[in-house]
Amino acid sequence: MKPLRIASVVEGFGDSRTRAELLRRLAAEIAPDVWTDFPQGRRKGCGQLIVPGGIESVVDEIVRKTRDVAGVLVLIDADDACPAALGPELLDRARRARPDVPLAVVLANREFEAWFLASAVSLRGHQGLPADLQLPPDPERPRDCKGWLTKHRVDGTPYNPVRHQTGLTARFDLAMARKNSPSFDKFWRDVEYLITGKR
Repeated sequence: MKPLRIASVVEGFGDSRTRAELLRRLAAEIAPDVWTDFPQGRRKGCGQLIVPGGIESVVDEIVRKTRDVAGVLVLIDADDACPAALGPELLDRARRARPDVPLAVVLANREFEAWFLASAVSLRGHQGLPADLQLPPDPERPRDCKGWLTKHRVDGTPYNPVRHQTGLTARFDLAMARKNSPSFDKFWRDVEYLITGKR
C-alpha cells in the first residue's frame, strides 16, 4: 500500500522537524488509519509567494518533483496581512496553476507562534515557560508572538525557534489551539481536507 503523500510549502518553522511533528500529530488525530507521508517541505517566505508568478511556480515545481503527490499544503505567516483576504487570493492563484491537485493555503495569524499563545495553558512548565502561564486575551492579536514567549520565559534565555519550536509543537494542546485561534482551526480543517478529501 502506498502512503498518501502531502507536499508542503512552509514558512515560520525553526526547522523541518517542527513541520513534521505538527503534521504527524494532526494526521494521527484526523485519520489514524490512513498512512500519511509528509515529504521534506519547501521553505518560502510570504514575499516570495505573493509576487506575480510566485506561488504558481513554487506549487507547480513541488508537484512535479514530488512522486505520487496527493495534495499540497502552503503554510505561511500572515504578519500584518489579512489572512481572510490574502489566503483565498493565493489559493485561487495556486489552483489556476495546478487545478489537477488538491491544494490548501493557510496563513498563521500573525505568526506560527500565535498557535502556542492560543494554547498557552498547556505549555505551563515546559521549554522555560512558567508553571502559571496564562492564556492572553486575544492570542492572535500580538504582533510579536516570539517576543511574548521571551517575556514570559523564566530561565533567563530568550525564545529561540530553532531550539524551542519543535518541543512546544510536540506539547501544545491541539483542541485548545483550535478553540482560541481561528487560523489554527482553518489549518486543521485544511489538513483534514487534504487527507480525507472532505470539507
